[in-house]
Amino acid sequence: MEKEVLGQEYDTVISTYYGDDVVTAIITIKVDTKEADKLAAEITEYDCIEDVFLVTGDTDIVAKARFNTYKELKEFVVGSLGKLSGVKETKTLMVVTTYKERAVKKEV
Repeated sequence: MEKEVLGQEYDTVISTYYGDDVVTAIITIKVDTKEADKLAAEITEYDCIEDVFLVTGDTDIVAKARFNTYKELKEFVVGSLGKLSGVKETKTLMVVTTYKERAVKKEV
């Protein structure tokens, strides 16, 4: 199968899984080190972003975001985040189940 067809199938499966549910994502971002502070500050300006952390390790910035749909998440990562000057790579982890958030245990 072509890469584009596989991508469309993936989008369909993920959209079906989440349906109309809010999508929470943890996004790791590798950036030019000299641009890290500036980029972290820029990322905080997006309404969908809840938390931003400058971190050590194999990534530079970790952001937590919420979107109304999977489509909004995809548009943000590809259309906004990925186009910021200095961003080298992103990795998006979509939350499946939340057990504890902001020190509050969740009913599962």
